Amino acid sequence: MPLGTLTIVGVGLIGGSIGMAAKQRRVAQRVVGVGWRQSTLNLAQDLGAIDEGSLELRPAVTEADLVVFCTPVQMIASQVQEAAVHCRAGTLLTDAGSTKSVIVAEIEEQLPDNVHFVGSHPLAGSEKRGPEYADPLLFQDRVTVITPTAKTDAGAVDRVEQFWRALGSQVLRMSPEEHDRALALTSHAPHLVASALAGILPAELLELTASGFRDATRIAAGDPELWAGILLQNRQAIHEAVNRTLMQIDSFRAALQRGSSAELIALLQQGKKVRDALGD
Repeated sequence: MPLGTLTIVGVGLIGGSIGMAAKQRRVAQRVVGVGWRQSTLNLAQDLGAIDEGSLELRPAVTEADLVVFCTPVQMIASQVQEAAVHCRAGTLLTDAGSTKSVIVAEIEEQLPDNVHFVGSHPLAGSEKRGPEYADPLLFQDRVTVITPTAKTDAGAVDRVEQFWRALGSQVLRMSPEEHDRALALTSHAPHLVASALAGILPAELLELTASGFRDATRIAAGDPELWAGILLQNRQAIHEAVNRTLMQIDSFRAALQRGSSAELIALLQQGKKVRDALGD
């Protein structure tokens, strides 16, 4: 860093926050946003997330030093491959997708030799979407995972790590497979469980919900199409995580059937211990 031109494909919450952080921290001299609605690009520019916008991918990447793809996971690989053929030699490409194995494998199959891709996933965000929710401090002291493989250029890995650190992140390196197994437990299965819990609530009980139910189901408000793509791309690891969750629920169910206070307290203490360790 610093970069000449940073191009962000998808200027919603994550992409908009990247742009704001990059501009405020002077990580890039120029930030270009790519989107599919002119109104979204106009809003992102008005909010200071980008300097200019484009409805087309090709002209937005031809002068880029770094391109970050912040689109739904099922779109990222094809967009990277489309952009790569129009990039200058040495251009660095990365993403912010919540899954990594499928994305990285598909990109590495067809990536031109003169550009470099490094998978990334900032562990930040919310159930909200759109540049109006962007925050330049979104990545401050938050973990970003980067997922190089044996095929990844070492210099590119270092540059991507520098980029995320420049935005305030702490960076961890993991393989794409390690990332997906971990996120299945820490993000993807929790979203599925929250959606299941919210989905069984009868409409007539809505007024009886308080902070407990609302806190437990907050993430279920996330975009269904976005999350369907994530769940499908990481379905094997999520299936294993859901099975572990069901085993724990079965332990609770068995304790209830036996009327065992000691078993219930032990299970509740186990959950409390982990939750307390997370902090606020």
